[in-house]
This record gives sequence, C-alpha cells and structure tokens, in this order.
Amino acid sequence: MKRIQVEIDDQTAAALVDLVKQINAGAGPDPFNSHGPLTVRKLAAMLLEDAVMVVSRPGSWEGSNMADVLRCHGYKA
Repeated sequence: MKRIQVEIDDQTAAALVDLVKQINAGAGPDPFNSHGPLTVRKLAAMLLEDAVMVVSRPGSWEGSNMADVLRCHGYKA
C-alpha cells in the first residue's frame, strides 16, 4: 500500500472536519453507504478511488462524474 501526503491550509482542513461531521450526523441510525462512517482520511481515499475510475471504469457513475468534476476545473479527462 502506498502512502500519499498532501498539505492543505488550516481553513480547508477545518472545513473538511466539519463536512465529515455533517455527513456522519446525517447518516441516520442504519445508514447504507460504501465506506462506513467517514473520517477526513477515509473521505480523501474514497475520492481518490473515484478519480482512478476516470481511467479504470470511465463509464461508471463514479468515473464519469469525477471526469465531470475535473472538466469543471479546466482539465481534460
């Protein structure tokens, strides 16, 4: 397994912690989701897995939507 480290500013880090709290609070008592309760690390890993699907499974929901996100940022995917 590879380890990737990313540096983000304090405001972004705090916003990610808040986002994860909101997501987990809205999950309900018996949620159906793909990765269980999220942490910032699990959220980042999940999004990177979806980014890989742009290449490995381009027609999938995850791959095609992530390609749209990349295109919205100005990247050809």
